[in-house]
Amino acid sequence: MEYDPTRPKWVQIADVIRHRIASGEYRPLHQLSEVQMEREFGVTRTTVRKATAALREEGLIMTTPGIGSFVAGHHTG
Repeated sequence: MEYDPTRPKWVQIADVIRHRIASGEYRPLHQLSEVQMEREFGVTRTTVRKATAALREEGLIMTTPGIGSFVAGHHTG
């Protein structure tokens, strides 16, 4: 992924995930793997967690401690 140097990486990653949810690529209850996201986006776990925290605040994903993060069951485009 090519990053825009003027915007934080975690914001750009959140944008990608948000788009995948809106487009239906990530269906409700799809699990978001932090390890997979680290690899895909070439970033640290901290950066991934900032992105998932933003999406959680928006209500797009839910996180269950010890289990992981999942796309929320219902969302609006």
